[in-house]
Amino acid sequence: MKALAIALVSLAALHAAGASAQEREYCPERPGIDTPACTMAKGRVSVETSIADWTRDDQPGSRGDNILFGDTLVRVGVSDTIEARVGWTPFGHDRMRDQTGIDTVNGIGDVSLGMKANLRDPDGSGLSIAVLPYVTLPVGRSGIGAGDWGTGLLVPVTYELSDTVSLDLTPEIDAAVDEDGNGRHLAYSTAAGLSVKLDKAFTLTGEVQALRDDDPEEHATQALAALSLAWSANDDLQFDVFGAAGLNHHTPDARLYAGVSRRF
Repeated sequence: MKALAIALVSLAALHAAGASAQEREYCPERPGIDTPACTMAKGRVSVETSIADWTRDDQPGSRGDNILFGDTLVRVGVSDTIEARVGWTPFGHDRMRDQTGIDTVNGIGDVSLGMKANLRDPDGSGLSIAVLPYVTLPVGRSGIGAGDWGTGLLVPVTYELSDTVSLDLTPEIDAAVDEDGNGRHLAYSTAAGLSVKLDKAFTLTGEVQALRDDDPEEHATQALAALSLAWSANDDLQFDVFGAAGLNHHTPDARLYAGVSRRF
């Protein structure tokens, strides 16, 4: 009987060790512009929330400020290589000030639904590649939401140069909603970034992005640079800060946010 008990305990320990060895390193999509190619393991859930996200856009004769609160993405692993995703902004504040006065809009944002399918190395190690189609549903108030449905496709690519340095590339093509909130147009972009692990807990990332937007009201090319810092408090919890600056007059001048990601 004693021998049987010892055998059962040993088997349980081996099973636990095997499960621990198979556990993927947590890879939130926050912070930054790029989207990592890794996916959540089957049955695991990631909740990634922006505490506050502020964007400022100065144009001749006007200034726009947009603040999003609680902007959240939920990622659910449905298989070893596929995750389902839903995003929503529960509250946004948009203010436009010009010579005629100040216009303010408060309300909820749109809902996004998507699926990321990893084609190689779903844990993000080595060379990892994925495809991410998505659709946005116009449930938000005008000024906070886009006003119509939109859709797009991302192809995230992550390449680990070493244990501490990795490259990210995220080309994207969209049927983006027109500025007037009625109809869609072509938009496409590419983001590239370099991430460096400063130590076990802190990761610093620098990124650039170029975006072409063929909105019927005005065709524009945007360019921006960003820097972000992530702190892994433990294996399932991360805090982050992010800052970006526009590099031409078509791009919002500044964006700042802070957030938290938690794996369950």
